[in-house]
Amino acid sequence: MTNPGLARDYRVRARGRRKAIEVLLREKLFADVVRECQEACELGLKSIIREAGHAVPMTHDVSQKLKEIERDLPESIRKALPRLMEISRQLRRDRELAFYGSEDVTPSEFFQPADAARAIAQLDEVLALLPPDK
Repeated sequence: MTNPGLARDYRVRARGRRKAIEVLLREKLFADVVRECQEACELGLKSIIREAGHAVPMTHDVSQKLKEIERDLPESIRKALPRLMEISRQLRRDRELAFYGSEDVTPSEFFQPADAARAIAQLDEVLALLPPDK
């Protein structure tokens, strides 16, 4: 690891996106809320990986990497690891659908307030486990 500030940068950006998500929520852009929550979670989880001294994978779902480095994670993260892995997988699954849609799914019609609320709650779980910014 040659850039010790990268983990902090990921945390700062994840927390900043959390604030931006409130704007999307007010605008009732629920698909965009889901997408931004995924990206913020990804940054938060990648900060955990960097803090543990590991390179981050160039993938949106980091659940396998977290499992691989479990022994190097702080106890608080290890205790939450199954949940963090679940969050990473779930939000990764929704990522493209929320942004692009598909032939049978229009994101603005498909994603509802409950989907946005779930994604926000998942993001808040991740953010609560991150160390404070210094």
